[in-house]
Amino acid sequence: MSTSCIVATPYAKKLAKKHKVDINTVRGTGLNGRITAIDIETAAGVPPTPKAGAAPAAAPAKAAPAAAKAAPVAPPAPVGTITPLAPMQAAVAKNMLPSLSVPVSRVAMKICTDEFDKLYATLKPKGVTMTALLTKAVGVALAQHPLMFSTYVDGQGIIYNDKVNIAVAVALPSGLITPVLKDTAGTDVYQLGRDWSALVKKARGSGLAPADYAGGTFTISNMGMFGVSAFDAILPPGQTAILAVGGSEKTVVPVNGMIGVKTIMTVNCTADHRHVNGDVVAAFLVTLKETIENPSSLTL
Repeated sequence: MSTSCIVATPYAKKLAKKHKVDINTVRGTGLNGRITAIDIETAAGVPPTPKAGAAPAAAPAKAAPAAAKAAPVAPPAPVGTITPLAPMQAAVAKNMLPSLSVPVSRVAMKICTDEFDKLYATLKPKGVTMTALLTKAVGVALAQHPLMFSTYVDGQGIIYNDKVNIAVAVALPSGLITPVLKDTAGTDVYQLGRDWSALVKKARGSGLAPADYAGGTFTISNMGMFGVSAFDAILPPGQTAILAVGGSEKTVVPVNGMIGVKTIMTVNCTADHRHVNGDVVAAFLVTLKETIENPSSLTL
């Protein structure tokens, strides 16, 4: 059989010459028995030549290192034994029980804090804390809704209070305390900043006196600093409402028919439903929203 009649690729013929393979003896495996380069290399006993442009086989991916397992925290007391509550926490437990008998409503509101945050940035160097600024805003809003900081007397009626005294929940290792900022609607924000700093100093030092956490007519619980976006708070005994403040989050929102990004926080208000209906809570939150989103009056 003549090589001129052999059906083989040009490269196969070239390889047959190179490896001194008699192409007449090679059986083609290509289309219609065509002899290919691989057929010649197989006959010559040499490894096949990789195709041009062929990517090398990828090395197996290394397994990602396992995340370090957090060590369990040992209980601060022997397991299986009763550990008495700290006096402060025991008082909290006792005071919370009456709340179970009060029917409540819960209303939430989303509020843009962009302008509020800008104002805080200018006030912070002057000693005004976020707590002071927030209580000022809440106090100004509450002053427009007297029922929201009134006192319900079971079976008799309502006592309206003349001042918005806001208790602010603060967590300490020994328990939860609620120091009170007095007359938040009528006191300027700079004085509220000084008053709050003094209360915090006392709480961390010699301790608060009973007068420091007495007389609250409304409570704020702020967990935004922990990354909490929203939560419900338990109504303190003897008060009409408590405001749970979540953290601010950058949120995509419609702005003038287009898409924009604003900083949004969620507040949840829990109120005594025996004398405050949901529409009253909603009206207060609308006022609070307007106050925080347009905060220029808070420094007057």
